[in-house]
Amino acid sequence: MPFNLLRDSWLPVRRLSGRADRIAPHDIAGGAEDPVVALDWPRPDFRFACLELLIGLLATACPPADDVAWQDWFHAPPAPDTLRAAFAKLADAFTLDGDGPRFMQDFEDIPGEAGGVETLLIEAPGEATVKKNTDLLVRRGRAETLSRAAAAMALFTLQTYAPSGGAGNRTSLRGGGPLTTLVIPPPPRAGPATLWHMLWANVPAGPTPAAAELKRVFPWLVPTRVSDKGGRATTPADVHPLQAFWGMPRRIRLDIVANAAGAPCDLTGWADEHVVRGWRQRPWGTNYETWGGIHNLSPCYRMKAGAELLYLHPQPGGIGYQHWQGLLSRNPPQTMRVAPAVETFRTIRLPDGEDRLQPRPWRLLAGGFDMDNMKARGFTESEIPVHEPADPKAAGEVDEETGRLVEASRLVAQMLRNAVKDALFAPGAKVDADAAMLSALRERFWVETADDFFVQAAALAGGQDVADIRAAWQRVLAATARRLFAEAAPIDASGEGHPGRIAAAARRLSFALHGYGKQGTELFSALRLELPEKATTKKGKRA
Repeated sequence: MPFNLLRDSWLPVRRLSGRADRIAPHDIAGGAEDPVVALDWPRPDFRFACLELLIGLLATACPPADDVAWQDWFHAPPAPDTLRAAFAKLADAFTLDGDGPRFMQDFEDIPGEAGGVETLLIEAPGEATVKKNTDLLVRRGRAETLSRAAAAMALFTLQTYAPSGGAGNRTSLRGGGPLTTLVIPPPPRAGPATLWHMLWANVPAGPTPAAAELKRVFPWLVPTRVSDKGGRATTPADVHPLQAFWGMPRRIRLDIVANAAGAPCDLTGWADEHVVRGWRQRPWGTNYETWGGIHNLSPCYRMKAGAELLYLHPQPGGIGYQHWQGLLSRNPPQTMRVAPAVETFRTIRLPDGEDRLQPRPWRLLAGGFDMDNMKARGFTESEIPVHEPADPKAAGEVDEETGRLVEASRLVAQMLRNAVKDALFAPGAKVDADAAMLSALRERFWVETADDFFVQAAALAGGQDVADIRAAWQRVLAATARRLFAEAAPIDASGEGHPGRIAAAARRLSFALHGYGKQGTELFSALRLELPEKATTKKGKRA
């Protein structure tokens, strides 16, 4: 029997009791006595991609007609039979092998020699790296046999996050290694928070596509829109908007063979009747253009106001509260746009009538590959706690004040970097070799102020005095910056290391942190704090 992702039980999950299980997609909302609470893939990129797959599946098969209908299924999840019937309409598009269209694979067979299945993994060393024997940090040969479930997930992950891969190897619809942000909602009125609630919180409302439209939703059901010299770009006007969830930039065919020896999957340990050990590809697949702002799960930015929207990508240093304005704010800068799922949840779905009697915390899950062109530096993820005010009318003001805290942090992080640079290096000295040290210092500043930031953000949502919060945050920033400066630029008791220069830099930093000078004025203005009075000399001159 062909392997079908909507009929077979292939999703590894954890239930509320902690028990591991494997289920079919229609069971994601079932098991009221012991519900599914999380996916259980052994890789974080698989987990994120699988969440996106399931959200896309719900958005395609049974989206809520409006946000009233969304509330109904959030508080009373559908039965497995209801989801099974909805998914059955799409089942033919989710067969991994066989003679017809194959899930996420080229419509036509691809002749030629197969490469090892490990190269489906985004971080796997490339052909040139292996030939030069320079695969030192990420070694070859870690995955030579994949179960069909793991291969399907590797394939979907590659197509969804595809980085640049040489001539003709197209990037994903959102570019190489896009940032994904997912709402983790508070629990429903009754019962625990489950995987269903997280998935459903991120599903957009809209009409269900008709059967005739499915070929425009799933690109593998029709011949590939190639992008060689005679091809053209694929825009939202050329296909169905739901293809945002199902983009297929790479032309790939998996080689699925019988597993006569019963070899286990190298990623999951499952012994499958059929396995994947190789795959074939052809260049010049679908070239997606002008899809900015379409995908429900990714924030965007513009190079300048009015320019095209581009998807955000993780950068070295990870994801933290410093990105709050671009990931969460109801009033982001003109050059930023939060993911539609986050915007919808905060402005429409979370303000839940009588349930909103007190601040309700929820979390934002953000993650993605940190890419350096074709090279994956790592997969980064973070959970950001969010506190909403009890009164939805106060939400805009709370967002504005929270943004001020972030802006103040950004100013102090730059002050700290500049002060350490001035302390350790002579004026005009090149510091290229030490740029990584200075960047690491900034990143450490963000990490060490994060807990205090979320305390102050919760206090804002709780209605505490804004002036007290601003002043408290200034004290946190000043204390952290001074401490990190002292660690990065200590004064040696022997007199080495230019102690005079270090002391002068420390003094300038301290003045700025307390509101003096141009930088201090910027900091106190960002926090709406009153500037300190300047000292005066006996002659009445301002010092």
